Amino acid sequence: MANKLVDLVYWRNVRRTAIVFTGLVIGLASVFQLSAITVLSHICLGAMCVTFPLRLYYKLLELLRWNPGVHPFQSYLDNDSSLTDKETVMLVEEAVLLIAFAVTEIKRLIFIDSIIDSIKFVVLLYLLTYIGVLTNGLTLIITAVIAIFSIPLLYKKQQVRIRRMVRAVKAFVKKMKNMCLSLYGSLRPSPAPEPAAKPAPAAAPAAKQKAKSK
Repeated sequence: MANKLVDLVYWRNVRRTAIVFTGLVIGLASVFQLSAITVLSHICLGAMCVTFPLRLYYKLLELLRWNPGVHPFQSYLDNDSSLTDKETVMLVEEAVLLIAFAVTEIKRLIFIDSIIDSIKFVVLLYLLTYIGVLTNGLTLIITAVIAIFSIPLLYKKQQVRIRRMVRAVKAFVKKMKNMCLSLYGSLRPSPAPEPAAKPAPAAAPAAKQKAKSK
């Protein structure tokens, strides 16, 4: 299943990827105006408007003995999309581990296990409030679908140029960081000099006074 998803994302089968990508975008865009149940029902009805007449046509040819009784969608029916016991157990384990990890991380962030991580989480939540005002979750899902089907292919086509741009950006960031550190070092007040140690009193006068007393 993972290999099929990779093939779809990288457009290795252009026809299949185009059908999946177009169907996802049109289906998600339709949810803006209609409910998800209505969209799903119309998609199934549209598919059956094609498959049902074609199946009747092949059945008529079979009755007229012009067709040896070949089902037009036999290849799709023979395609085994069921999961084995091992694959089912692996998927369930991965889902459980992912949910447990998410719950643990959210609990750690909410109950301030690390102050820095919790501050980052608060900033992220604050930014998400602005994103929620400007857009909704469905728009973000459509944007994510478009990005998933376009960014990997764009990176594959322009890999050398993108790496060159990333190196240039990293060099610029490093240069600005060094400049800020040097500027901070020049503006930072120098530490106050330590007070000089007082010299120890000479012991000679005390020795002379003892000699006079004798």
